[in-house]
Amino acid sequence: MKNLTLYVCQTCGYQSAKWLGKCPDCGAWNSLVEEIRSKNRRSGSPPVPESQPIPICDIQGDTEERLSCGISEFDRVLGGGLVAGSLVLVGGDPGIGKSTILLQAMNNLACSVGSVLYVSGEESARQTRLRGERLSINAKALMILAETSLEIIISQIEAHPPRAVVIDSIQTMYAPGLESAPGSVSQVRESAGRLMVLAKRSGIPIFIVGHVTKDGSLAGPRVLEHMVDTVLYFEGDPGHSFRILRAVKNRFGSTNEIGVFEMKESGLCEVRNPSELFLSERPHGVSGSAVVATIEGSRPLLVELQALVTSSSLGVPRRTTLGVDHNRLALLVAVLDKKVGLHLAGQDIFLNAAGGARLIEPAVDLGMVAALASSHLDKVIPPQTLVIGEVGLAGEVRAVTQPETRIREAAKLGFDRAIIPAGSLKQVAQIPGIEVFGVRSVEEALARLF
Repeated sequence: MKNLTLYVCQTCGYQSAKWLGKCPDCGAWNSLVEEIRSKNRRSGSPPVPESQPIPICDIQGDTEERLSCGISEFDRVLGGGLVAGSLVLVGGDPGIGKSTILLQAMNNLACSVGSVLYVSGEESARQTRLRGERLSINAKALMILAETSLEIIISQIEAHPPRAVVIDSIQTMYAPGLESAPGSVSQVRESAGRLMVLAKRSGIPIFIVGHVTKDGSLAGPRVLEHMVDTVLYFEGDPGHSFRILRAVKNRFGSTNEIGVFEMKESGLCEVRNPSELFLSERPHGVSGSAVVATIEGSRPLLVELQALVTSSSLGVPRRTTLGVDHNRLALLVAVLDKKVGLHLAGQDIFLNAAGGARLIEPAVDLGMVAALASSHLDKVIPPQTLVIGEVGLAGEVRAVTQPETRIREAAKLGFDRAIIPAGSLKQVAQIPGIEVFGVRSVEEALARLF
């Protein structure tokens, strides 16, 4: 038996026989780390298959009952609950609330279905207990294991099978058979692979907490995201108490669903009406403010857009956005300049989605235009007015999906007027308490608003 020395990129997993300053695959600098692997000779006997091919029509296709985590927003993002044998990867910035939400969910599961195991590789059992006291976690069926050896963890799971497992985090786990350090590409890949086999074989759902890099992507090899069934990301501005849990991959549900939480002293609390939350501190009688409706999965969200247009003292005016696409802003500014006659070329423009929301849907274009025009003209948009529509380069307002769902959400919050594309009027039934106007161009929309 001989040892094989390889240099492995810690960003993408590229392998090289010699050290390189720059990875040829992903372009990362100083990311190749030396790893020593055992080179085993192959045995002459063929492997014995553990399973046999089965006709697809003979496989039981009954829908399995999902486990509820006791947090409706968390269950929504998972697709309705936790599927048996699933492998779920949870990522997010440090301190965003990954461990907090999982500890709360495991406490609820322990109270409802029985024993669950929380494996902490970053904290001692006493430290986990102290955090649990702050979150009022006291389920006797919630078992804590402070361990980083994958062999010991798997043996504990097989000896006393729990209903669910949390690995916090995958970067601290190590397989004794590998010479590389914990957190390296080889260790992360091997640990995730063995946990996946364990989950599928035993039917125990397993949560994996993953670190993120400085650019916001999950640390470790890209294959980690391909191996798991579901990838959840925690998003949030450190300056706000709101957190958004988003599914970017889900084999058992939609990837468009989001869950909204608020960080409080007692932990993460679910927000059942996010629209009311995002509009709770909206100022009235101020120019530059418009309310738009976006669709996240099956849920409509009302968000306030704030724009500030002011004279620039710089040679190149600034264009700053928070929560909206910077390129989309440049497109809409050009449309306002060319088609409406609002000269914004020499103006500093700042555009913000209030509350830390992130808007990527084209249906918010007309709201962005309205907020920009309101700030530039110093005219106030009526406070109970909803603005939705996609804006084209010719200045036309295009139809959007699910207009009635958006308008009904606005009517619940007391809005009495909605400006929507004329092409979407036929999809909207008469809704009591709110008046709907259809517009075909940006000029017509601004005339309606002001």
